[in-house]
Amino acid sequence: MQILDLLSRLVDWYNNYIGGYAVLLLLLPTGLYFIIRLKFLNITALRHSILIVAGRFDKKGDKGDVNHFKALTTALSATVGTGNIVGVSLAIYLGGPGAIFWMWVTGTLGMMLKYAECTLSHKYRSFNSDGTVSGGPMYYMRKGITEIYNAPVFAKILAMIFALATIVCSMGTGNMAQSNSMTQVFHTSYNLPVLANILGWSFPSKYITASIITGLVLLVIVGGIKRIADVTSRLVPIMAIFYFAAAITVVIVMYHNIPSALALIVKSAFTGTAATGGFVGSTFMLTILWGVRRGLFSNEAGQGSAPIAHAAARTEYPAREGLVASLEPLVDTLIICTLTALVIILTGAWHTSTDDNTMTVVGMQVGLSKIGLGYLAPHIVAGGLLMFAFSTIIAWSYYGSRAVNYLWGERFIKPYNYMYGLFVFFGCIWSSELVWGFVDMVITFMTIPNLIALLLLSGVVVKETRSYFSTMKKLKTR
Repeated sequence: MQILDLLSRLVDWYNNYIGGYAVLLLLLPTGLYFIIRLKFLNITALRHSILIVAGRFDKKGDKGDVNHFKALTTALSATVGTGNIVGVSLAIYLGGPGAIFWMWVTGTLGMMLKYAECTLSHKYRSFNSDGTVSGGPMYYMRKGITEIYNAPVFAKILAMIFALATIVCSMGTGNMAQSNSMTQVFHTSYNLPVLANILGWSFPSKYITASIITGLVLLVIVGGIKRIADVTSRLVPIMAIFYFAAAITVVIVMYHNIPSALALIVKSAFTGTAATGGFVGSTFMLTILWGVRRGLFSNEAGQGSAPIAHAAARTEYPAREGLVASLEPLVDTLIICTLTALVIILTGAWHTSTDDNTMTVVGMQVGLSKIGLGYLAPHIVAGGLLMFAFSTIIAWSYYGSRAVNYLWGERFIKPYNYMYGLFVFFGCIWSSELVWGFVDMVITFMTIPNLIALLLLSGVVVKETRSYFSTMKKLKTR
């Protein structure tokens, strides 16, 4: 326990004095740079992006592992997770309602960051001996920076740093944060510790939860990207409909509070919020920091994870897959996270809950009680979180395995999978404070080198964008 306490203090020190500010000072300006240089492409090309996902431009002869829709759902399954439920409540608990405004900013700028990184990932992807695809920031760092700047040593070092960071981050962002949140919500919703005492178990009930979740994960992740894509393409629509229905119901029931809730979010974004009830209170800087942190955790824009999945898409145009990827922050942060935030704020749960783990459940209970369905709230949140988090764990195992393959080859993927399962177990039994602190730390390990690469290769992104839309314009005139 002393080792875990020391680790927790070191993680908190890094997040409070280095990592949090480093990401804030790099992420927002980089996103703003791309959105201006590409002339608000995330808005002007929105309809075209949706048509791509719908299969309007799919061709049988295109190289790749999966179609646009499966690439999108695989990436979404990694981003749509606990960040949309627990992450939002944690942001509000520590940063106040104003943190949601900065999550919106991160999501809007994130649409362009996702476009840039996934365009580059597709352009510089590699094909393996078995015909499958490998891609991601480590590939466009090594190939792109070498090609543009003739700096192979720097490119190789940056790519290695990112690949190592991806392996470490896969153990936190897509792994421990998910399993920890699943465990916390299930224990809160169903009083599992009480049940364990009744049944006379001599060991903590968390160990049972940990064993079940870990076993299920290991059964799935041995299948590779095609199996993962098949699983997640089914899970994402189901979990989206499941959670959407409940959240939208609460928002409709409490519609009269929407104007005041939105006003509170915007006002608090620039003034901070005084402590009330269970809410710990925040300053202006804390509001921004927690909004950006949880926004980044939610949509992973600029982190460099989604490009690994999108590299496998079947298309001959890198910019086309970039447009598909730009939809992720829209769905993840601007829609799903906003629904969760409204549930918490409209119902007053943000200042009545005693901790962040119960905010969403309390919000659902208050809202659904208006129509006599409050008793469903724990089941809706627990069931929704199960689907969100489990699909995220599956997808992130693929991200980590691609980094392992890049550094050491395919023979090390199986040992990585077992190590990945071990960290699922750790996530279930470790404290939430340590797990989320570790997550915030390792996200910066991936994000900082990736944002540096995006800035260095911004010219390539602009060139690919112009080339793609020029080609589309020519095809329309034929």
